[in-house]
Amino acid sequence: MSDLIAQNLAAIRHRIAQACEKAGRAEADVSLVAVSKFHPIESVEAALKAGQRLFGENRVQEAASKFPQLRDHFPDLRLHIIGGLQTNKALEACQIADVIESLDRPSLSDAIEKAAQKAGRLPELLIQVNTGDEPQKSGIPRDEADAFIEASLEKFGPKIRGLMCIPPEDEDPAPHFHFLRRTAERHGLPVLSMGMSADFETAIAENATLVRVGTAIFGSRPVPQS
Repeated sequence: MSDLIAQNLAAIRHRIAQACEKAGRAEADVSLVAVSKFHPIESVEAALKAGQRLFGENRVQEAASKFPQLRDHFPDLRLHIIGGLQTNKALEACQIADVIESLDRPSLSDAIEKAAQKAGRLPELLIQVNTGDEPQKSGIPRDEADAFIEASLEKFGPKIRGLMCIPPEDEDPAPHFHFLRRTAERHGLPVLSMGMSADFETAIAENATLVRVGTAIFGSRPVPQS
């Protein structure tokens, strides 16, 4: 398993390098977030041993079961919470995450503010935009994004680092990535988390700085335990 994960990471890094070269960008400007949701701690450790340090988890509880113990041996690892975040999980997210990528509504903004005060630390924050206005998906709606970004910058200042999106599966992702890029530029935000296993090259062409890849690194996700 360790050898396969290391090989997969090398292959993804090669694809990132090629996409950066094609887009006329520096490879160092794009970071790989290895999405380890539902995968065991042994898989994460294999990726760490292969040099990966940036990971994404959807569920706070699962992240808390893996990463605190891994930090003892890999203190430079960074953890992103990338899934929809419930307000009652805000405190735990503030305690364990380096970045929360899924700030998407005023109630969560208030919960994170209170949680950060209690935890004594505030992770960096990305605002998730629902670029396809899909009712089943997390993210601030497109037409509310500018106002929410402005309010979030007023509340959290430089801790608001950028934007994140997950385009609709059945649409060309390029217009969604372009929309997110232009929105970030309007607000002077440097970080764009967009692009996954199937479309990260397209995202890199639209200035993605974080690409989130799971299956292409770790394989098919195990069925989560209820």
